[in-house]
Amino acid sequence: MSGAHTPVRVRLFAAAAHAAGADEFTVTAPTLADVLTAVTELAADPERFSSVLSRCSVLVDGAQAPEDSVPLPAGACVDVLPPFAGG
Repeated sequence: MSGAHTPVRVRLFAAAAHAAGADEFTVTAPTLADVLTAVTELAADPERFSSVLSRCSVLVDGAQAPEDSVPLPAGACVDVLPPFAGG
């Protein structure tokens, strides 16, 4: 079952959280692409967040995200992880 009408928890870390102005959002969207668009629109600095996002790893329920267009499972948790210095 997809999460089309289910809230998705989005956790942001380091530079992504700083650019967004928050470390967590809850959005309702059916696909990862829609979730990331919604978070970008909610970000304190959407242009900066978009730039940071382009370098981030995105996990869905702890696993590397599939294609952005794949429907998210109900109650999914999305983590946005910028690259960290030192590997």
